[in-house]
Amino acid sequence: MNRNVLFALLAAALFGASTPFAKLLVGDMSPVLLAGLLYLGSGLGLTIIRLIRDRGWQSSGLPSDEWPWLLGAILFGGVLGPVVLMFGLTTTSGSSASLLLNLEAVLTAAIAWLVFKENADRRIVAGMAAIVAGGVVLSWTSQRASSANWVGPALVALACLCWAIDNNLTRKVSASDALFIAGSKGLAAGGVNTAIAFTLGSQLSSFAITAQTMVVGLVGYGFSLVLFVLALRGLGTARTGAYFSTAPFIGAAIALLVFNESAGIGFWVAAFLMGVGVWLHLTETHDHEHTHEPIEHEHPHTHDEHHQHSHDIEWSGEGVHVHWHRHLAMRHSHPHFPDIHHRHGH
Repeated sequence: MNRNVLFALLAAALFGASTPFAKLLVGDMSPVLLAGLLYLGSGLGLTIIRLIRDRGWQSSGLPSDEWPWLLGAILFGGVLGPVVLMFGLTTTSGSSASLLLNLEAVLTAAIAWLVFKENADRRIVAGMAAIVAGGVVLSWTSQRASSANWVGPALVALACLCWAIDNNLTRKVSASDALFIAGSKGLAAGGVNTAIAFTLGSQLSSFAITAQTMVVGLVGYGFSLVLFVLALRGLGTARTGAYFSTAPFIGAAIALLVFNESAGIGFWVAAFLMGVGVWLHLTETHDHEHTHEPIEHEHPHTHDEHHQHSHDIEWSGEGVHVHWHRHLAMRHSHPHFPDIHHRHGH
């Protein structure tokens, strides 16, 4: 399996598992404080890991023209998305919310295709259509159950839109240090949301509940986001979002099997449709003759067919290494994804 696909699937597994656990914590504190602590746990944990890795504080190395993309990603994905999701979870079952989160992949791909002009194959479009159909079924059955139930699914869908914008903005900085990107988002978003919660009168629960919330945030948001950034680097936005759409199935499985939530016929119809969409995504290939324009950048790499260059630094000649390097123009054909080296027109 392509390691970038593995990164995306692992990111999905960690995030999917966090949703029903976050649902359990909603009653112990306000939604805004819960969102803040989840991201604060992520940011603090990843920052500590980065300090240990680098043996102290090191510059991020993020180019100045990429900071606006990162700040926008923090606003939509780290501040707005989690708060809206927590409010949505107060009136939506964990299993239904987990499946509805598949809409994030659809909205991510739509923005990538329409705004950032990323390639869209028919198989990916068909998969997205199946996922949308599943989301519609899930929302419709929830709305029929009670006249007030549409609010929860609508808020979860709005959170998906926030994260879709975040995903596309994060793609712009995905060649940079994934730990720095994810840690910065966690610290900024967690700090803002926690401060807002305290301003609104929220109070911390017991130390045990607070610690559990931050651990869920580190694993389900922090580690997941690091893996997601690595997948963005290698797969592009739409396809990473497609693989990430497996997350709700993991969350739904935990909600049903561990927390004994019930599921009606609408849930299983939605699960089938979304499963078809995910399968179409996972079995898609993309191969055509394409041209690489000259580019200079820095990221971890090996000397594959796209990296045939000399070095001004000491290097053993094997394994992954990082340095600023230049790509010459090249034209060839091979299976590929819209990674940081294949962002071309079609």
